[in-house]
Amino acid sequence: MQDKQFLIDTAKAKMPFGKYKGTFLVDLPEHYVVWYNNKGFPAGKLGRMLGLVYELKLNGLEDLVRKLR
Repeated sequence: MQDKQFLIDTAKAKMPFGKYKGTFLVDLPEHYVVWYNNKGFPAGKLGRMLGLVYELKLNGLEDLVRKLR
């Protein structure tokens, strides 16, 4: 059930800093998430969430997560 909660947390999470501060992670532009993937995601929970968002966008599944909001 921990994975389910992490998915829900990711769906509701917003970018805490930068150009896209306040934007839901799943709504970040794809190029921005890809840039983070290439640069390296931040440490901790935010990095894990951005990694999940990257995988979701890569597989076209971000709409499923949007429905969890």
